[in-house]
This record gives sequence, C-alpha cells and structure tokens, in this order.
Amino acid sequence: MPQPKPQKPRAPAPVLHDLNVFVNCPFDDAYRPLFRAIVFTVSFCGFRPRSALEKSNSAEPRITKILRIIKECRLGIHDISRTEPDPGSNLPRFNMPFELGIFLGMMHSGAETQIQKECLILDRETYRYQKFLSDISGQDIQAHDNNPVIVIRKVRDWLNDTGLRRGIPGPDHVNSNYEFFANELPTMALDAGFAGVDSLNYNDLMRFIFDWIGSQQRVAKPRSSETRSGA
Repeated sequence: MPQPKPQKPRAPAPVLHDLNVFVNCPFDDAYRPLFRAIVFTVSFCGFRPRSALEKSNSAEPRITKILRIIKECRLGIHDISRTEPDPGSNLPRFNMPFELGIFLGMMHSGAETQIQKECLILDRETYRYQKFLSDISGQDIQAHDNNPVIVIRKVRDWLNDTGLRRGIPGPDHVNSNYEFFANELPTMALDAGFAGVDSLNYNDLMRFIFDWIGSQQRVAKPRSSETRSGA
C-alpha cells in the first residue's frame, strides 16, 4: 500500500505589525525634503517607517522585497505625485502607482492578516490624480503642494486618526521639532564622517532620526502596554 507523501510544513503567515508604515514615494533629489519630513513625522509619532531602501540584497529580487515589506505593514503612505517624464528615457516612472496597487490588492484580498490595512494617498494638487489614475477616484487623496509643513500635518493627522497611538503631538509641535532636527542634521552628518546630508543613505538617515528623537523623549505612547499585532 503506497505511503502518503509527507506534507511540507507551511510557512507562517507574515505578521502584520500595527506600527509599521510602508513609505512609497519618489527617491529623487527634488523629493528629498518631503521624504525626510515624512519619515521623521512617522518616527516622531511613534511608528516605524519601512522602505524598499532599508536593505540592499542582490540575492533578493526587488519586487520580492517590496511584497515582503508591504505584507509586514498595517499602514502605508503612497505619494503618487511624480508623473513627469524621466530626463533620460522621456517616460514617466510608474513604481509608486504600482506599489499602491499592490498595497490595495492585499488590503482587499480577504486574507486575515491583511484586511486591517489603512493607507494615506498623497499628490501635490487636489484632484490632479484623476487625470492619470482615475481608478482611485472616490478615495480621500490628500494634497501637499510640495510643502514639507503641509505633508507633516497630513501625515501626522492621518496617523492620529488610525487610533493606534495615543498622545500623538499636534502638527505644530511635530513641525517645530522637524525644523530643529533638519537644522542640526548637517552638523550631525559631518561629525559622523559623512560628506553632507545628501550622502546619507536610508539607514543612516533613520539612525540619526531615532537617535535625535530618543534624546528629545517626546514620542507618542502606545494605546496599551503591549504593541498590538494584527489578526
């Protein structure tokens, strides 16, 4: 009598961390002021920014890394404002709308570990997205006008509305602390042996942000004594 084939152990479902925030935005030089403002705000409000830039592993395809990170994040910030043609190819880059689509697909997949996802979608002008991504019409798209002060307020207010942290500081407090941090960052980078702020990679930047926030001791508190995990 043939013996049944042994079953391969199933890989555990990815843990959906309530405080992980997938940051899907442009990485070009012109966007850097907004990018720094976003990841600082996420960190200052007591959440953890996650990005495709956080790990370089040539053995892992980029799309595999993005899928893994998105699966591990309950929250996502998606800036779809970069629609200009690339100077080299004369074609626009579609990475941001593509990754937004992945995030929304997981959110609506019915998987127990993903249905609690929430996201903030940003563009630089109100209703501009309807001209190039009309499939998301009807969703609450927030405009930032390429202004770090505005993007800080939009991100802070959205994080506060999730209810996953209590005691999140007001937007003016977050912005004033970001200005202090941004003013001190060039000296911090030079003292650490970097040529300047623009030479910092993602992990270097996040280390400076976490160290600076830790020295200020002004982050928001969790809703409970233990960080909740998604169902």
